[in-house]
Amino acid sequence: MSSNLIYGMHPVMEALKSGQYIDKLFIQKNLKGGLSISLFEILKEKNINFKLVPIEKLNRLTKENHQGVVGYISPVKIFKLEDLLEEKSEFVNKIYILLDGVTDPRNFGAIIRTAAAVDATGIIIPENNSAPINEDVIKTSAGGIFKIPIAKVKHLKDAIFLLQSYGIKSIAATEKTDKLAYHTDLIGDYALIMGSEGKGIQYSILKLCDEKVKLPMSEHISSLNVSVACGIILYESVRQRIIIN
Repeated sequence: MSSNLIYGMHPVMEALKSGQYIDKLFIQKNLKGGLSISLFEILKEKNINFKLVPIEKLNRLTKENHQGVVGYISPVKIFKLEDLLEEKSEFVNKIYILLDGVTDPRNFGAIIRTAAAVDATGIIIPENNSAPINEDVIKTSAGGIFKIPIAKVKHLKDAIFLLQSYGIKSIAATEKTDKLAYHTDLIGDYALIMGSEGKGIQYSILKLCDEKVKLPMSEHISSLNVSVACGIILYESVRQRIIIN
């Protein structure tokens, strides 16, 4: 069983009241009773996102008496995007990484590791359709998860709009372009958007991006692992900045 797994009405409510950040929260559909009313009141008050699921889903997560509520406590502080953008940075140029539909914990952890290695400013993920922050992520990040801020947002589109209002251009990594990352200015502040390996970046998000880039690819291979592709682009940014300086 995951060490950051939490279940049961009282433990979950006490965790929320004490300020613990619950990374993922699953609640049984049609849950009833006085305690459930209190739970939903706390969730509303603290603006906590949750997902209604059938009881079979909860039974797969734990065999203990979960009382219709199972969640995962985040081992790290989760930022609000607005707070992350206001954070003072010792680095002149900022890099934000937005992940659209990256649900595999090991890919997520590998991206965090590389982001920390290049002194990226922060990672931004959606509340839904993203990998949980669990032991696999921590292990794969090789400690990087404790060195780079992570922010969660309800919608990545809103995050892009907010970033753009701060003068931070958005660059999407996608095969739906002819422009190579090597021919793109990666020196100033920017947000790099990476999509899932299967579906890539959502079309509605692609439309909002200031630029689209891709990596050269052999005709024998259709795509790279998302963490590998992200690392290549980030280190192209490092290369450009070293040359300028």
